[in-house]
Amino acid sequence: MVQKTYFKTKDYCKVKFTFNIEDAETVEILGLNSDWENSIVMSKKKDGSFSCEVSLPKSTQHEFKYLVDETKWINEPEADSQNPNEFGGSNSVIVL
Repeated sequence: MVQKTYFKTKDYCKVKFTFNIEDAETVEILGLNSDWENSIVMSKKKDGSFSCEVSLPKSTQHEFKYLVDETKWINEPEADSQNPNEFGGSNSVIVL
């Protein structure tokens, strides 16, 4: 799930990512701000879900994917859209 919080006086949007997946040890987000090298590690909650908050510039769009347990790439089902990628799959897209 992706929740966006806009601020009238700020040039960024606070975005909260929440991802539920059974039996996962780690979940990371890659691709935000076109950065596919450095991941954002999501925190594991007591209920087993993972979450994190990120500030992203307004009027931008970002492709991203979740990396589960360093081996499995998963898209966000509630993303604004999906774009094809160079590997024959697709990336999630968030539009701010």
